[in-house]
Amino acid sequence: MAKTKTTFFCQNCGAQSPKWIGKCPACGEWNTYVEEVIQKEEAGKGNWKAIGSREKRASTPKRLSEINFEEMPRTVTHDAELDRVLGGGIVPGSLVLIGGEPGIGKSTLMLQIALSLPKVKVLYVSGEESEAQIKMRAERMAFKSDNCYVLSETNTQQIFQQIEILQPDLLIIDSIQTLHSQYVESAAGSVSQVRECTAELMKFAKETGVPVFLIGHITKDGSIAGPKVLEHMVDTVLQFEGDRHLSYRILRTSKNRFGSTNELGIYEMRAEGLRQVANPSEILLTQREEVLNGVAIGAMLEGNRPLLIEIQSLVSPATYGTPQRSSTGFDAKRLNMLLAVLEKRGGMRLGQQDVFLNVAGGMRVDDPALDLAVCASLVSSYEDSPVPEDICFAGEVGLGGEIRAVNRIENRIAEAEKLGFKRIMVSKYAIKGLDVDKYRIQVIAVSKLEEMYQRLVG
Repeated sequence: MAKTKTTFFCQNCGAQSPKWIGKCPACGEWNTYVEEVIQKEEAGKGNWKAIGSREKRASTPKRLSEINFEEMPRTVTHDAELDRVLGGGIVPGSLVLIGGEPGIGKSTLMLQIALSLPKVKVLYVSGEESEAQIKMRAERMAFKSDNCYVLSETNTQQIFQQIEILQPDLLIIDSIQTLHSQYVESAAGSVSQVRECTAELMKFAKETGVPVFLIGHITKDGSIAGPKVLEHMVDTVLQFEGDRHLSYRILRTSKNRFGSTNELGIYEMRAEGLRQVANPSEILLTQREEVLNGVAIGAMLEGNRPLLIEIQSLVSPATYGTPQRSSTGFDAKRLNMLLAVLEKRGGMRLGQQDVFLNVAGGMRVDDPALDLAVCASLVSSYEDSPVPEDICFAGEVGLGGEIRAVNRIENRIAEAEKLGFKRIMVSKYAIKGLDVDKYRIQVIAVSKLEEMYQRLVG
């Protein structure tokens, strides 16, 4: 009987060590090493190819000019938001990882995609729910398909046997942490099991051209559970975000080998499933009955999609000795920088003021074009003077108080005009060579924060 072999893996980055160590030399985290039982694969086993009798010749080096390349058509789904974040549709042979908090709607999204493709044979493999539970959820959805097959199984070898029989065109795994391979002697969800199962699925996807979607759990800090090498192995990593107590969900791309990583899709969770939000700017702007202080509208870009988003701020005298600085959905360090610029260049006394900033709609933004809207919101709350409802902002603020130009200003102006705004404040350096007379909206060009301050407060 072969001797059992154990090794230690870092739960954070996947680094391997023959013995336990306190601090991981690869990622620097403490107390992340766990012991796992491993076993070397036998010849001809451990991957999906061992099930069949097909053989593959050894690879040889080729000149780049000699490689034959044919553009493979993408599978366009009925979900325009998913197609956008994937770069135009599902790429044949791609491996896509979708991560998100429990209960956020990952399984609902994948089942909805499976049901919305009636001409594509889909195999939905679930290791977390029974077939009856999946049927109950499918009954609530508007889509119906006779080409969606459900398999409740966690053993990869059994899954590949069913794949050989069914020959699906699309494979969905829910979730990768529940699968286990019999060639690795460790518990399901461990580093070695997750890595081995992903490697087998990746080999299957690349050799057959069948796209594979993997659903992954996330840890407390928001990263996908398992080693970082899991994210390195897949072609696309999607993050499904949102508050479980709110109805809107955001599908964001953090890695994509076949498209942009700046795209995002927005959904609304309903009883019958996820509804696509075609015009997210309307839901991100709060419908108010009266004009409030500390509220400003900023024009931002997420990939190729322009969005108008509401920035809310509250500036009040500090009750305790140390002023508080809190931001939700906006970078806290950038907020501190803008506060310093307003105090130094704008003459605002913010040293003894509590500052709270919130991005409405549960969005998390990092577009520097929102700097001007953030500053306008802070000035409005500090001076107790509301920003007019018919104006929005698009500009980056520099350390000298100058308003810098941002890219694709035409798209931002057109989006503001479409939503009924009468004025938009931008950097004067952004409209050089731009015909502003073709827009019905008034374009206000400013170069410094003082000009914005004077126009808002007077």
